[in-house]
Amino acid sequence: MKKQLYFLILFFCTFISLSAQRDTEHWFAPFSSAGSLGSAKQAIYLSTDSNTAFPVEVFNNNVLITTITISKGNPQFYYINTQDMIGSTAAELFTVGTKGLYLKGTKPFFATFRFTVPAHGEILTSKGKAGIGTKFYAVVAPLTNNSNSMNFTTGILATEDNTTVTISGYSSNVVFTNGTTAVTTPSMSFTLNKGQSYLVEGRGNQPGNAQGFIGAKIVADKPVSVTNGNFLGEFGLGITGGDIVMDQSVPIDRLGKEFVLVKGYGNISAQTEDALVVATEDNTQIYVNNNPLPVTTINEGQYYKVNEISNTNYINQGNEHYNMYIRTSKNAYVYQLLAGTAATSATIGFNYIPPLSCLLPRKIDEIGMIQNLPVTPNNQSQNTIKLNILTEKGATVLVNGLPLSSTEGPYDVTGTNGWVSYSKTAVTGNVTIESTKAVTAGIAGGSGFVGYGGYFAGFTSVPAISKTGDCVPGIVLETGDSFESYQWYIGTTPIPGATSNTYTPMLPGNYTVQVGMGGCFAVTPVFVIESCFEQVTKSLIICDPSKVIVPKFTNHNVPVILGTVQIDSPPTKGTAVIDPATGNITYTPNAGYVGNDTLIYHFCANPATGVGCEQVTLQLIVDPNPTVKNVVIRSCFIEANPSTALFNLETAPITTQTGLIKNYYPTLADLTNGTNEISPASSYISTEKKVYVKVTNSNGCYSIAEITLAVIPPVRSNVLTDKIICIEDTTVLDAGPGFDGYEWSTGATTQSITATVGTYWVILKTGECYTRQLVNVKAAIQPVISNLEIKNNTITVTAIGGKAPYQYSLDGTNWQESNFFSNLPRGENSIYVKDFYNCEPIDVTVTVPNLINAITPNGDNKNDYIDYSELAYKKNLVFNIYDRYGNKVHQANQFNAYKWDGTMFGKKLPTATYWYEITWTEPNKAQTQIKYSGWVLVKNFE
Repeated sequence: MKKQLYFLILFFCTFISLSAQRDTEHWFAPFSSAGSLGSAKQAIYLSTDSNTAFPVEVFNNNVLITTITISKGNPQFYYINTQDMIGSTAAELFTVGTKGLYLKGTKPFFATFRFTVPAHGEILTSKGKAGIGTKFYAVVAPLTNNSNSMNFTTGILATEDNTTVTISGYSSNVVFTNGTTAVTTPSMSFTLNKGQSYLVEGRGNQPGNAQGFIGAKIVADKPVSVTNGNFLGEFGLGITGGDIVMDQSVPIDRLGKEFVLVKGYGNISAQTEDALVVATEDNTQIYVNNNPLPVTTINEGQYYKVNEISNTNYINQGNEHYNMYIRTSKNAYVYQLLAGTAATSATIGFNYIPPLSCLLPRKIDEIGMIQNLPVTPNNQSQNTIKLNILTEKGATVLVNGLPLSSTEGPYDVTGTNGWVSYSKTAVTGNVTIESTKAVTAGIAGGSGFVGYGGYFAGFTSVPAISKTGDCVPGIVLETGDSFESYQWYIGTTPIPGATSNTYTPMLPGNYTVQVGMGGCFAVTPVFVIESCFEQVTKSLIICDPSKVIVPKFTNHNVPVILGTVQIDSPPTKGTAVIDPATGNITYTPNAGYVGNDTLIYHFCANPATGVGCEQVTLQLIVDPNPTVKNVVIRSCFIEANPSTALFNLETAPITTQTGLIKNYYPTLADLTNGTNEISPASSYISTEKKVYVKVTNSNGCYSIAEITLAVIPPVRSNVLTDKIICIEDTTVLDAGPGFDGYEWSTGATTQSITATVGTYWVILKTGECYTRQLVNVKAAIQPVISNLEIKNNTITVTAIGGKAPYQYSLDGTNWQESNFFSNLPRGENSIYVKDFYNCEPIDVTVTVPNLINAITPNGDNKNDYIDYSELAYKKNLVFNIYDRYGNKVHQANQFNAYKWDGTMFGKKLPTATYWYEITWTEPNKAQTQIKYSGWVLVKNFE
């Protein structure tokens, strides 16, 4: 009962969070209410720093609602119908709907959606283009009251057609308003078109909903805007009451790791002033103020309420000015839990805290109607505002051109030496803040009925690009003028000299600008510029029977939309047909026509590319390709390389047309690439293959002819062969019949000649070709007697060389085929040998030594020794004695006069038969080896 009375007394006693971003486009995703909206009032508030007035268009579901004109010092508001933003019935939840707003201006502006219901109120502050993205984590306040009137809500608004969104990662204890549970529905997916939205809600009477949806993951395949929070929530510890706690979220790529919070109007002891940290990655460590150790470590989707365990983290820096520094090891969401009055949960608020950045502007211009909220039709509530300013240390700060007092700041921030904070009370109307360094500003307000707070220009997004005009030429691009440096880009290429906050493009395309502030730099999102209607004149030579014309932009590398290709003026000397499947135009000249024709057509690009339409006036020159044919040409072989011939390609009859240019190439690839052209073509040496000719007329139309090169091979006599004769003989060389002429190296022109040993040639004529054929008459190689083996009175002859079979003779007259002779007399003998060719024989004279078969070395001077000293004149004479076991017992040489007396080392050997072997080299040309062997009986008497 006490709680109900409290709500009645504090009609409109609310806390409202505010954090706006200056941009040319803004989106507001819808949200759901757990209660009645009969008395709800809501309006959009717009302000700008532009001295030039400009229009802002407001859309719902792609339908224009209104157009509002604003300028600096002239902010405006416009009332919005409840059904365009807030859902309150079951039919409006968990289904594709049309709630949500889209605002578009030609210059940057601030936009907030401010709304009230009995005893409650809130402000959604747009982050502009920086607030849309493809991955978010939902952040709602934890519920400490299990009332069915409490809820969590998340709204998603699509910025493009066919956007698929998936929500997952919520606790298994969550129960949604439509009755589905996280157990049965662990994830949900839906598809939205541009301007459509989807609402998710859970009520506070389900225990799992108190914290279970905090950190739910939202993933889209195209950019969306997300609103999250509680239409009625309560997070105070030990204090009852409730209020709307809600703010627009940001995608994870806009997050950071360092944050500073300045306390609102709540008392520290009331525990309504807090911070909520939600991790986007595992193992995220959280540090508070100057604590060197993390206060906790959380994982993806988990949250940490900073003051829940220890309510001492807001530090009084003097004069009841409280601030808190939070640092995370990985990018995270930080939301400030606020109060608009000292000690009640009935005026709480919810505010996204942007990370610190040195890229923040030096000027915030301007915050409009800072103290106003819509209450009744055409009635604005007025509230007392405290302005909180955060800037880099050492900066000079002005508010509406005036410096701040020493009691208003600066105040240090424990944990960081780079930033300080200020507070200024009783601020009203339109506010401009200037600093000599990076600055952000927030407000905290409260009267007896309302209170709100938040940030302006404190979000570290990339500056926006605005335009004057619609297309190039004539369009002017502009970005904020509060930065220190600028560099404009088309695509990824910097534009020389484009270093101011405005740029006049001459070409359509994707434009960005890099801005810098105090050594920090950032690049804007891509801004697409369309082209005005372009007209071009081109010429095209038609060589083929038909030509496919591919519509393509002359000055832009973007695709053509197929359905936009149209023929504006058809040709008169042929036909032109559009292929609907490809958008290509096929032009076919009339049969036999040669001359000029004209075709006019146009096409367009996707507007998102920034390129418009182009009309082409195409001057056609019809000049058919030359008529050619493939031919074969032949040429006689080159004697030095018979597989090649010398060809005159210019004589190839590939066409009968005149006035053409012919270029010859060794391969089709060379012709295509224009490489390795054959020059001169009149004397081309080649093997048998194909070469290619590009035959071109005066307009560049060409045909390709193929020339097959045939090498006429040499025609040789198959009867004219080398001959071998005795050196003293002659032979007949006959080239054989069938040739058209003969010419011998002897000068003879007959079919045959008589020849002695030597080398001859004959030139044989066949048609127009001549073949030079060599023939040799060789002297037969005589055999050589290489070895003679003499045993007693026999000789075995070994012959080599020449050509077998050999014949052997002792007198040069009587011949035998056997190489063995016996019963030879002692003394010198002649051996004759001749071979197959029966030329003059060779001969060798050999000495057959006297045979001694027994010695009696008893000193009677009769048969006392073997004596072969008569052979001492023979070359390489060797005389060795062996016993019957093959052991050498004596070697005769010049020192012992080639004699043996039956001893070994001066001692008599036993009576026995011994073997001896005598070898020498006959001193003839062949150096014939002689081997003479036998046995001797040694009788030694004691």
